[in-house]
Amino acid sequence: MTTDTEEPTLTVDELAARAGVTVRTIRFYSTRGLLPPPVIGPRRVGHYGLGHLSRLALIEELQHQGMTLSAIERYLEQLPADLSAHDLAIHRALVASWAPDSAEEATRTELERRAGRTLSEEDIDRLAAMGALERAAGQVYRLDPGLLRLGVQLLDVPIAHETILAARTVLLEHTRSAAHELTRLFRDEVWNPYRERESDPEHVAAMKSLSAHMQPMVVQALVTAFQRSLKEELRAAFTAE
Repeated sequence: MTTDTEEPTLTVDELAARAGVTVRTIRFYSTRGLLPPPVIGPRRVGHYGLGHLSRLALIEELQHQGMTLSAIERYLEQLPADLSAHDLAIHRALVASWAPDSAEEATRTELERRAGRTLSEEDIDRLAAMGALERAAGQVYRLDPGLLRLGVQLLDVPIAHETILAARTVLLEHTRSAAHELTRLFRDEVWNPYRERESDPEHVAAMKSLSAHMQPMVVQALVTAFQRSLKEELRAAFTAE
Protein backbone atom coordinates (compact mmCIF):
# COMPACT_ATOMS: atom_id res chain seq x y z
CA MET A 1 0.00 0.00 0.00
CA THR A 2 1.38 3.41 -0.96
CA THR A 3 1.40 6.54 1.16
CA ASP A 4 1.81 10.24 0.44
CA THR A 5 5.45 10.06 1.56
CA GLU A 6 6.47 7.36 -0.94
CA GLU A 7 8.12 8.24 -4.23
CA PRO A 8 5.79 8.60 -7.23
CA THR A 9 5.81 5.31 -9.14
CA LEU A 10 3.00 5.59 -11.70
CA THR A 11 3.78 6.10 -15.36
CA VAL A 12 1.50 8.37 -17.34
CA ASP A 13 -0.27 5.32 -18.77
CA GLU A 14 -0.80 3.83 -15.30
CA LEU A 15 -2.05 7.17 -13.98
CA ALA A 16 -4.52 7.46 -16.87
CA ALA A 17 -5.81 3.95 -16.23
CA ARG A 18 -6.21 4.55 -12.48
CA ALA A 19 -7.97 7.90 -13.02
CA GLY A 20 -10.17 6.72 -15.89
CA VAL A 21 -8.95 9.40 -18.31
CA THR A 22 -6.79 9.39 -21.41
CA VAL A 23 -3.07 10.13 -21.54
CA ARG A 24 -3.92 13.04 -23.82
CA THR A 25 -6.17 14.50 -21.12
CA ILE A 26 -3.39 14.27 -18.54
CA ARG A 27 -0.94 16.03 -20.84
CA PHE A 28 -3.53 18.70 -21.62
CA TYR A 29 -4.21 19.31 -17.91
CA SER A 30 -0.47 19.55 -17.33
CA THR A 31 -0.07 22.23 -20.00
CA ARG A 32 -2.92 24.20 -18.38
CA GLY A 33 -1.22 23.98 -14.97
CA LEU A 34 -4.02 21.88 -13.48
CA LEU A 35 -1.57 19.10 -12.66
CA PRO A 36 1.93 19.52 -11.21
CA PRO A 37 4.78 18.12 -13.33
CA PRO A 38 5.87 14.51 -12.78
CA VAL A 39 9.06 13.46 -11.10
CA ILE A 40 11.61 12.67 -13.79
CA GLY A 41 13.33 9.37 -13.15
CA PRO A 42 15.87 7.22 -15.00
CA ARG A 43 15.71 7.29 -18.79
CA ARG A 44 13.82 10.58 -18.55
CA VAL A 45 10.57 8.79 -17.68
CA GLY A 46 8.04 10.86 -15.75
CA HIS A 47 6.51 9.31 -12.64
CA TYR A 48 3.27 10.35 -10.94
CA GLY A 49 1.95 9.77 -7.43
CA LEU A 50 -1.19 9.76 -5.32
CA GLY A 51 -1.27 13.56 -5.33
CA HIS A 52 -1.77 13.57 -9.10
CA LEU A 53 -4.46 10.91 -8.82
CA SER A 54 -6.32 12.86 -6.13
CA ARG A 55 -6.08 16.08 -8.12
CA LEU A 56 -7.54 14.37 -11.18
CA ALA A 57 -10.45 13.13 -9.04
CA LEU A 58 -11.03 16.66 -7.74
CA ILE A 59 -10.98 18.09 -11.27
CA GLU A 60 -13.57 15.48 -12.30
CA GLU A 61 -15.80 16.42 -9.37
CA LEU A 62 -15.61 20.11 -10.23
CA GLN A 63 -16.46 19.35 -13.86
CA HIS A 64 -19.52 17.42 -12.68
CA GLN A 65 -20.67 20.67 -11.06
CA GLY A 66 -20.50 22.36 -14.45
CA MET A 67 -17.32 24.35 -13.91
CA THR A 68 -15.28 25.22 -17.00
CA LEU A 69 -11.57 24.44 -17.15
CA SER A 70 -10.78 28.14 -16.71
CA ALA A 71 -12.92 28.25 -13.56
CA ILE A 72 -11.30 25.05 -12.28
CA GLU A 73 -7.88 26.54 -12.93
CA ARG A 74 -8.74 29.59 -10.82
CA TYR A 75 -10.25 27.33 -8.16
CA LEU A 76 -7.14 25.16 -7.87
CA GLU A 77 -4.87 28.22 -7.74
CA GLN A 78 -6.56 29.20 -4.47
CA LEU A 79 -5.72 25.90 -2.78
CA PRO A 80 -2.60 25.72 -0.56
CA ALA A 81 0.43 24.49 -2.49
CA ASP A 82 1.36 21.92 0.17
CA LEU A 83 -1.85 19.88 0.01
CA SER A 84 -1.19 16.16 0.24
CA ALA A 85 -3.16 13.50 -1.62
CA HIS A 86 -5.04 12.97 1.63
CA ASP A 87 -5.96 16.67 1.82
CA LEU A 88 -7.15 16.63 -1.79
CA ALA A 89 -9.33 13.61 -1.05
CA ILE A 90 -10.91 15.51 1.84
CA HIS A 91 -11.46 18.53 -0.37
CA ARG A 92 -13.12 16.37 -3.03
CA ALA A 93 -15.39 14.85 -0.36
CA LEU A 94 -16.46 18.33 0.72
CA VAL A 95 -17.07 19.47 -2.85
CA ALA A 96 -19.13 16.36 -3.63
CA SER A 97 -21.32 16.66 -0.53
CA TRP A 98 -22.19 20.28 -1.34
CA ALA A 99 -22.63 19.77 -5.08
CA PRO A 100 -26.03 20.76 -6.48
CA ASP A 101 -28.30 18.29 -8.24
CA SER A 102 -26.86 17.33 -11.61
CA ALA A 103 -28.59 18.50 -14.77
CA GLU A 104 -31.22 16.24 -16.31
CA GLU A 105 -32.13 15.87 -19.97
CA ALA A 106 -35.73 15.86 -21.15
CA THR A 107 -37.69 16.02 -24.39
CA ARG A 108 -40.15 18.83 -25.03
CA THR A 109 -43.01 16.54 -23.97
CA GLU A 110 -41.26 15.59 -20.73
CA LEU A 111 -40.34 19.24 -20.09
CA GLU A 112 -43.96 20.34 -20.40
CA ARG A 113 -45.11 17.44 -18.23
CA ARG A 114 -42.71 18.49 -15.48
CA ALA A 115 -43.69 22.15 -15.92
CA GLY A 116 -47.37 21.21 -15.68
CA ARG A 117 -48.29 23.35 -18.66
CA THR A 118 -47.77 23.97 -22.36
CA LEU A 119 -44.71 26.13 -23.00
CA SER A 120 -44.37 28.57 -25.87
CA GLU A 121 -41.03 29.36 -27.51
CA GLU A 122 -41.04 32.64 -25.58
CA ASP A 123 -41.51 30.67 -22.34
CA ILE A 124 -38.56 28.45 -23.27
CA ASP A 125 -36.42 31.50 -23.97
CA ARG A 126 -37.31 33.03 -20.60
CA LEU A 127 -36.60 29.81 -18.72
CA ALA A 128 -33.25 29.56 -20.50
CA ALA A 129 -32.40 33.15 -19.58
CA MET A 130 -33.21 32.37 -15.93
CA GLY A 131 -30.83 29.39 -16.01
CA ALA A 132 -33.62 26.83 -15.50
CA LEU A 133 -32.79 24.98 -18.72
CA GLU A 134 -30.48 24.84 -21.72
CA ARG A 135 -31.25 23.80 -25.27
CA ALA A 136 -29.41 20.66 -26.29
CA ALA A 137 -29.49 18.91 -29.68
CA GLY A 138 -32.85 18.78 -31.40
CA GLN A 139 -35.87 18.98 -29.10
CA VAL A 140 -33.88 17.92 -26.04
CA TYR A 141 -33.39 20.23 -23.06
CA ARG A 142 -30.95 20.10 -20.15
CA LEU A 143 -32.86 20.98 -16.98
CA ASP A 144 -31.85 22.34 -13.59
CA PRO A 145 -34.36 20.55 -11.31
CA GLY A 146 -33.96 23.10 -8.54
CA LEU A 147 -34.69 26.10 -10.77
CA LEU A 148 -37.29 24.70 -13.16
CA ARG A 149 -40.24 24.88 -10.76
CA LEU A 150 -39.33 28.40 -9.67
CA GLY A 151 -38.80 29.49 -13.27
CA VAL A 152 -42.22 28.19 -14.32
CA GLN A 153 -43.85 30.08 -11.45
CA LEU A 154 -42.09 33.28 -12.50
CA LEU A 155 -43.53 33.01 -16.03
CA ASP A 156 -46.87 34.26 -14.69
CA VAL A 157 -45.52 36.92 -12.35
CA PRO A 158 -46.53 40.40 -13.63
CA ILE A 159 -42.97 41.71 -13.51
CA ALA A 160 -40.85 42.64 -16.52
CA HIS A 161 -38.51 39.86 -17.62
CA GLU A 162 -35.55 42.26 -17.42
CA THR A 163 -36.38 42.94 -13.77
CA ILE A 164 -36.39 39.22 -12.96
CA LEU A 165 -33.00 38.77 -14.62
CA ALA A 166 -31.62 41.79 -12.78
CA ALA A 167 -32.84 40.33 -9.48
CA ARG A 168 -31.22 37.00 -10.36
CA THR A 169 -27.91 38.77 -11.02
CA VAL A 170 -28.08 40.50 -7.64
CA LEU A 171 -28.84 37.22 -5.85
CA LEU A 172 -26.03 35.35 -7.61
CA GLU A 173 -23.51 38.06 -6.84
CA HIS A 174 -24.29 38.24 -3.13
CA THR A 175 -24.80 34.53 -2.55
CA ARG A 176 -21.44 33.87 -4.21
CA SER A 177 -19.85 36.36 -1.83
CA ALA A 178 -21.53 34.67 1.15
CA ALA A 179 -20.44 31.23 -0.11
CA HIS A 180 -16.85 32.47 -0.43
CA GLU A 181 -16.77 33.75 3.14
CA LEU A 182 -18.45 30.64 4.53
CA THR A 183 -15.96 28.45 2.68
CA ARG A 184 -13.06 30.46 4.08
CA LEU A 185 -14.50 30.13 7.59
CA PHE A 186 -15.05 26.39 7.16
CA ARG A 187 -11.51 25.93 5.84
CA ASP A 188 -9.84 27.91 8.61
CA GLU A 189 -11.91 26.73 11.56
CA VAL A 190 -12.86 23.17 10.58
CA TRP A 191 -10.77 21.78 7.74
CA ASN A 192 -7.34 22.97 8.88
CA PRO A 193 -7.75 21.58 12.44
CA TYR A 194 -8.81 18.25 10.92
CA ARG A 195 -5.67 18.22 8.78
CA GLU A 196 -3.66 17.90 11.97
CA ARG A 197 -5.32 14.51 12.65
CA GLU A 198 -4.18 12.71 9.52
CA SER A 199 -3.44 9.58 11.52
CA ASP A 200 -7.19 9.03 11.88
CA PRO A 201 -8.14 6.36 9.26
CA GLU A 202 -11.73 7.65 9.11
CA HIS A 203 -10.58 11.21 8.43
CA VAL A 204 -12.15 11.66 4.98
CA ALA A 205 -15.43 9.96 5.90
CA ALA A 206 -15.76 12.14 9.01
CA MET A 207 -15.23 15.33 7.01
CA LYS A 208 -17.78 14.30 4.38
CA SER A 209 -20.34 13.43 7.06
CA LEU A 210 -19.76 16.71 8.89
CA SER A 211 -20.10 18.70 5.67
CA ALA A 212 -23.32 16.91 4.71
CA HIS A 213 -24.85 17.66 8.11
CA MET A 214 -23.84 21.32 7.89
CA GLN A 215 -25.33 21.94 4.46
CA PRO A 216 -29.05 22.04 5.37
CA MET A 217 -28.31 24.14 8.45
CA VAL A 218 -26.33 26.70 6.45
CA VAL A 219 -29.01 26.85 3.73
CA GLN A 220 -31.76 27.35 6.31
CA ALA A 221 -29.71 30.03 8.06
CA LEU A 222 -29.20 31.89 4.76
CA VAL A 223 -32.90 31.70 3.87
CA THR A 224 -33.98 32.89 7.33
CA ALA A 225 -31.47 35.75 7.38
CA PHE A 226 -32.51 36.83 3.88
CA GLN A 227 -36.22 36.76 4.73
CA ARG A 228 -35.68 38.93 7.78
CA SER A 229 -33.44 41.37 5.91
CA LEU A 230 -35.85 41.65 3.00
CA LYS A 231 -38.79 42.24 5.32
CA GLU A 232 -36.93 45.02 7.10
CA GLU A 233 -35.81 46.63 3.83
CA LEU A 234 -39.32 46.55 2.34
CA ARG A 235 -40.82 47.98 5.53
CA ALA A 236 -38.27 50.81 5.56
CA ALA A 237 -38.70 51.54 1.85
CA PHE A 238 -42.52 51.75 1.89
CA THR A 239 -42.63 53.56 5.21
CA ALA A 240 -40.43 56.24 3.66
CA GLU A 241 -42.83 56.47 0.69
